[in-house]
Amino acid sequence: MAQPPEPGRQEIAGPPPVPGSPAAVGYRKVSAEETVRGNRTWWDREAGNYLAEHGDFLGEDGFTWCPEGLREDDARLLGPPETLTGLRVLEVGCGAAQCTRWLRRHGAHAVGLDLSRTMLGHARRTDPPTPVLCADARALPLPDGGVDLAFSAYGAVPFVADPWTVMAEVFRVLRPGGRWVFAVTHPVRWAFPDDPGPGGLTATRSYFDRTPYVESDATGQVLYAEHHRTLGDRIRDLTTAGFVLDGLVEPEWPDGHDRSWGGWSRLRGERLPGTAIFLTHRPG
Repeated sequence: MAQPPEPGRQEIAGPPPVPGSPAAVGYRKVSAEETVRGNRTWWDREAGNYLAEHGDFLGEDGFTWCPEGLREDDARLLGPPETLTGLRVLEVGCGAAQCTRWLRRHGAHAVGLDLSRTMLGHARRTDPPTPVLCADARALPLPDGGVDLAFSAYGAVPFVADPWTVMAEVFRVLRPGGRWVFAVTHPVRWAFPDDPGPGGLTATRSYFDRTPYVESDATGQVLYAEHHRTLGDRIRDLTTAGFVLDGLVEPEWPDGHDRSWGGWSRLRGERLPGTAIFLTHRPG
């Protein structure tokens, strides 16, 4: 599972405390290319810290959909494990490719794709090395109709300015009848601050304000960006690309799960949806 974005951070100002830290944090318009450059650099720099913090939760070859801890072993959103054998599977925004390894362990011909070379370096150091591709999810380096199943656990989709291009590309590489399942931050979270405590229970922004969240350096260069789409936007992006929406999963906070992850916590998770998982297919 890639790092889930969480909107609603507070404005800060002043010089960065360490190199690479943002000098400005807030909401402003940024281009698609600025977003790609900033996020690639951010992930290359933060990959080690991210895995050190969350690696034990994700596992080396586990499949975790979201901070709520929903596991594919239990959810079976991709289908029963025995049906995965032999399928050509693409993970979009794979990070260190833990989910890709889970698919391969279940007999799928799975490949992971990510923007960050550093993240993919962790995937290649496994034994045996995990097959991965370094590419922008908006331009998949794969032939038309060559994939049976595509999925993403918080990868790529929230981190691009034009997610409809990702939908169109996934549609292109899927065979007719192929499935596309992806998890993103639940759109309603955009209205709330990034606070796992009581402060995260009061809406402070408009759900309909689609201005991107951006971290910049002192020169204004984008260091990191995430882009909001409403629930209706997400569905329009899918249907415009040609997908059929089969279902929407909103994982509830489970009993016995007390780990916080950024703005995700039991306090918030029991009151507000944190994740939305879209189940779709390309008509056959």
